Amino acid sequence: MRVRRLGWAGVEIEAAGERLVIDYVEDLSPLFTGWLPGIGLTAPTGNAAGALVTHLHRDHTDAKALHNALTPGAPVLRPARGYGDDVDNVATVLSERELLEHEIRTKVVDTWETSEIGPFRVTAVPSIDGLGDPQLNWVVEADGQRVFHGGDTMFHGWWWLVARRFSPFDAAFLPANGAVVDAPHLQPPSPVAAAMDPFQAAAAAKILGAWHAVPMHYETEQPVKLPGYVEVENPAAEFEKHAGPRAHVLRPGEWLDLSA
Repeated sequence: MRVRRLGWAGVEIEAAGERLVIDYVEDLSPLFTGWLPGIGLTAPTGNAAGALVTHLHRDHTDAKALHNALTPGAPVLRPARGYGDDVDNVATVLSERELLEHEIRTKVVDTWETSEIGPFRVTAVPSIDGLGDPQLNWVVEADGQRVFHGGDTMFHGWWWLVARRFSPFDAAFLPANGAVVDAPHLQPPSPVAAAMDPFQAAAAAKILGAWHAVPMHYETEQPVKLPGYVEVENPAAEFEKHAGPRAHVLRPGEWLDLSA
C-alpha cells in the first residue's frame, strides 16, 4: 500500500492496482474566501474505486471533485445527515445539494461499520466535529497495512478504543491546524479549537501507535481563509516538535510508500 497527500485533508490510497480517495476536494473557494486556485491541492493519479468522506463540510466533501475522481458508479461512504433544520445544518447543506446535482452514489454508514471496496477494507470509527455536525473517521486496510484518517476531528476519548481494535497503524493522517471558529450560526463563539492542534494531534498519533504520523488540514501557501477561522501559525513545524520521530510531513502530491 502507498498513500498520497492531496492537500488540505485529501488523501489517495493505492493498493493492488486500485485507488481510494478520502476527503478529496478540488476547490475550497465556496467556503474559504480568497482561496487561490491551483495552490495546495493535487488531483488523484487515476479513477478511484470508491471514496470516503469524514463529514459534509464543503472543505471535505466536493461533489464535482468526486465526480471527476471516481469510476462511474463507484460508492461514496459518508456519515448520516445532520440533525434539525437548515439553520442547524447550514455548514452541510451546500455539499448535500451538490451531491444530488452530480448524482453521486452515496451510502450512509454507522460508527464501527466495516465495508469492502475492491482490495480495501474500510471501517468507520468515532469522531467529534467541532461544529456539531455528524462526522466519522476512517480506518483503511489493504496489503496487510493499515491507515487512519482523522478528518478534522477534535481530541476525544475514543482514541483508546480505536487503538485497541486496530493499533498499530502504518500511517495516521491527523488534522493539526487547531482552527478556532467564529461562525454566524454558532453564537456565542467558542474559544476552543474546532479541530486538533499540533500537540493534540501528536498525542493522538502516539495513542494510535502510528509509525508515520502525517499532519494535514492546513495549507501554509494559502494566505486568506474564512473570516472567523483562525489557525495555528505553523501546524507542520509545531507537529514535528511534538510528535518527534514519528512525524512525517508530506507536501501535497507527495507519496508515502508503506511497503518500503
